[in-house]
Amino acid sequence: MHDDANGDAKDAADRAARRGGPAGGADPEFLSLERELTVLLRRARANQGEMAREVHPDLEPAAYGLLIRLDELGRQRATELAAYIGVGKATMSRQLRALEELGLLAREPDPADGRAWLVDLTEEGRSRVGRVREARRARYVSQLAHWDRREVAELARLLHQLNRVMEK
Repeated sequence: MHDDANGDAKDAADRAARRGGPAGGADPEFLSLERELTVLLRRARANQGEMAREVHPDLEPAAYGLLIRLDELGRQRATELAAYIGVGKATMSRQLRALEELGLLAREPDPADGRAWLVDLTEEGRSRVGRVREARRARYVSQLAHWDRREVAELARLLHQLNRVMEK
C-alpha cells in the first residue's frame, strides 16, 4: 500500500476517538473521508487554475473542465455542457463566449435544431488542451511511481464510483 501523504489522517481519527468520539457522533471513517476529500478538492482547484493558465494565460480556471469535456466527447450542445458542469445557461453562455474569444472553441448551428448551437474545440484548443493533459498525466505517473499499478487502477475505480454517486 502507499504511504499516507498527510501522515495525520489516522492520528486525527484516533485523537477524536480518545476524546469520546468524533464531533456530532459521526463515524471516524466518514470524518476521514471528509477531511481527505477537502484536501483533495483544495489541491484540485489549485491545479485546475495552473492547468487553465497553461492552456491560455487568460483562461478562467472554471472553464478548464469544459475544455476537458469537449476534448473527451467532441462537440456538444451548450445545454448538455451546462448540465454536466452544473451551471445555469447564463454562466455557460458567458464561459463559452470567453473560450470562443480566446480561439479555443467554435460554435456552429445544431443541424437537428436550428435554435440550438453545438460547441467544439478549435484545432488550437485541442492542441493546447492535449499538451496540458499529457503533462498532467506525466506528473501523475511520476508522483505515483511507487504505487502498484493495481492500486492506481483501484483508486481510479473508486473515484469513478464516487463521482457516479455524486451525480445523483
